[in-house]
Amino acid sequence: MAGRGTGPDFVEALARGLDVLASFDAAHRSMSLTEVAAAAGLARPTARRLLLTLEELGFVRSSGGAFSLTPKVLTLGMAYAGSLGLWEIARPHLEALVAGTGESSSMAQLDGSDIVYVARVSVPKIIALRVEIGTRFPAVQTSQGKVLLAALAPDELAATLAVPSRAGLPAYIGRSADQLQAELTEVRARGWALADEELAPGVRSVAVPVRDGAGIVRAAMNVTVHASETSRERLLEEHLPRLLRTAGDVSAEWALWQSRPHTEIASPDGVATA
Repeated sequence: MAGRGTGPDFVEALARGLDVLASFDAAHRSMSLTEVAAAAGLARPTARRLLLTLEELGFVRSSGGAFSLTPKVLTLGMAYAGSLGLWEIARPHLEALVAGTGESSSMAQLDGSDIVYVARVSVPKIIALRVEIGTRFPAVQTSQGKVLLAALAPDELAATLAVPSRAGLPAYIGRSADQLQAELTEVRARGWALADEELAPGVRSVAVPVRDGAGIVRAAMNVTVHASETSRERLLEEHLPRLLRTAGDVSAEWALWQSRPHTEIASPDGVATA
């Protein structure tokens, strides 16, 4: 993975450290030094130095010759979510939505051809896949991903779909490129997307867009149900209207948050402060 920087200020060591963190996922929660080196595309000595540095910083722990991430890694993602102001705004609305539907609800954003979960309120139901903040799935297999892909311009969509997924799931062959384009056109027109057991057996969800102050789709919010418990009809007739209202409320509050007065003042040392 290393060696892809082109700018004069590109810091290869930092890039390699991030590669090490990204090599861990749901299928690789704990890895040996050799496994980390192979996953990150690094020489073993380099991987060892990076792992020991990350361990000293508290992002990685080691036990019995195996390395794993620590909860401190979540601070990286939460710093991003917090900088948007989105989680603080969305949380009470998600909680109210979950209380009304009795089903889990999440928010996700695009990262390449994957979605990444940035907010979630869940209920204790057994589904085929574990989902938490930072979980990623191929966008084309999810309702949230379809909403986000449908919002892209044609050239952006093509570039996004060309990025290899980093979700660690088997390649999905569920529709042709023309079928996907037709589905995204429909999603764009009606304002919501459905994923019916495309990601995993038993997982059915509906998603709608969350927009910023300029009206641009920045995230997607869903309701996820177990297919054996909740029919498509109930999902669309009962849960979708609640979801649309909730996403509209979140979008409106986010727009207000973004429009708050904000001025940057140069401090005596030349560093801008809010």
